[in-house]
Amino acid sequence: MERRLAAVLAADVAGYSRLMGIDEEGTLARLKAVRKGLVDLTIAKHRGRIVKTTGDGMLVEFASAVDAVRGALEVQRGIAEQNGTVPQDQRIEFRIGIHVGDIIVDDNDIFGDGVNVAARLEGIAEPG
Repeated sequence: MERRLAAVLAADVAGYSRLMGIDEEGTLARLKAVRKGLVDLTIAKHRGRIVKTTGDGMLVEFASAVDAVRGALEVQRGIAEQNGTVPQDQRIEFRIGIHVGDIIVDDNDIFGDGVNVAARLEGIAEPG
């Protein structure tokens, strides 16, 4: 177990349950394409580490707050561009929260107040 200061990014897809209710297979295909073609590459480019993913979200650790914010902005801009030709009710849009704080690293997972605050901020963030 290790304690350290980190920038934590929490993200999830806004309206995921609604999107899945409309078109499960199409939503999953679009989300996989966004993750593979944009999100994962952008996080790596900005030196982030994907700690875990859920069906519609992820938790990412960065050593730098600047890298976390730059990565989040690049993801949001890229998704906005991709959504330009997608009907409004089918768009993938992320809510993202970022917080810098102490975390506990245990078995490649992260815990602590830094994670909790990032998750709370994500929950109140506007999509996009």
